[in-house]
Amino acid sequence: MKTEKELNENISKITMTIRKEFPELIKFLNEMPETIPDALHPEITIKILQDYFNSLENLLLKYAPNHISMGRTL
Repeated sequence: MKTEKELNENISKITMTIRKEFPELIKFLNEMPETIPDALHPEITIKILQDYFNSLENLLLKYAPNHISMGRTL
């Protein structure tokens, strides 16, 4: 299992990739509830970070193959 530091680094990297190459996806980053603490679970855990990373990765993996990256040229 990855550490909190590794997960935060991975989340940062994939978020930067989304912002740079697929800025049209930025609106979905704010809609992902995985990192929003609630009354029952106010802390951010390793599982929450992993779930959030997985959701970002899935978003990118589903979107990228069908769209041209803004960071690449043809």
